[in-house]
Amino acid sequence: MRLFLREHIGYIVFHLSQLALLSLLFYLDGYRGMNVIIYANFLSTVVLIAFLIYRYHSRRNFYMKLESTLQSLDASLETTDQAPVAESLDQLLRTQYQLYQDKLQRAEEQQDEHLLFMDRWVHQMKTPLSVIELTAQGLDEPESSSIREETDRMRDGLNTVLYMARLRTIEGDFHIMPVVLSKLIREVNVENKRFYIRNEVFPQIIEQKEGITVETDEKWLFFILTQLVHNAVKYSAGSANHIHISLYERSTNVVLEVKDFGVGIPIADQKRVFHKFYTGENGRTYRESTGMGLYLVKEVMNKLEHRVELESVVGEGTIVRIIFTESQNLTKV
Repeated sequence: MRLFLREHIGYIVFHLSQLALLSLLFYLDGYRGMNVIIYANFLSTVVLIAFLIYRYHSRRNFYMKLESTLQSLDASLETTDQAPVAESLDQLLRTQYQLYQDKLQRAEEQQDEHLLFMDRWVHQMKTPLSVIELTAQGLDEPESSSIREETDRMRDGLNTVLYMARLRTIEGDFHIMPVVLSKLIREVNVENKRFYIRNEVFPQIIEQKEGITVETDEKWLFFILTQLVHNAVKYSAGSANHIHISLYERSTNVVLEVKDFGVGIPIADQKRVFHKFYTGENGRTYRESTGMGLYLVKEVMNKLEHRVELESVVGEGTIVRIIFTESQNLTKV
């Protein structure tokens, strides 16, 4: 109604001005029959009001569509009514919708090409890294360890790039299956044994009971746990020589916890550490921080419908927990 009145206020003002002008002309011409003039103005106004009421009701859907917010793109394709202006608007919306779909499809195709390129590039880069590692094994120390340390960093960086590129299509990459968490933790520790030795920080596994099993994606959880372990070791080096990887049940949930005894995270940074590219105060001290590790953890866990908790005290360390809900807990009681 408001939009209708705003559109027709000009007609109403013009009509009232015209009636006033005609009444003035009759009066100046010497006609003094005011009752007739008032009656004529009244009839004209009634006709105008009747016309506006008819026009509003005949185009009510049209005005309601203009005033309402579309809940979905498909809603723009709904036919309004048979009024010429409404039909033109519907045609315009259909044309814009088609243009949007065409551009969206082209953008998705370009993104898919980019993802495919990144996937192939990362795998191509891993081949020369493996060759370099094999070559380094034949060298004397400390050259061999130094080269393998750098190749490990490069491989970690390539994996981060790969998983970041896959994040957009993560739902299609999931393979949900029962995963024995203790087995996964051991595999992560084996994969990162050189990383532990190099930083002189070693994992201690604390397992409440054996055989804790959850429903999740093993590949993505392996990557996420690796990110948490790398953060824990990186920020513990020089402050502590161990981290805790704990596995226990809390009520009906399963908790996978990574605890370090390092520098900790300032309170001002704790709410933002899951933001993309945010490194915070520690990032200015540890220049290798990219601000992507915890962001990926949060995004992937949200997609897998696992919760993430973080606790930290400066100078005492940080705890990150992955919470598997009751429906994901397959452990036999």
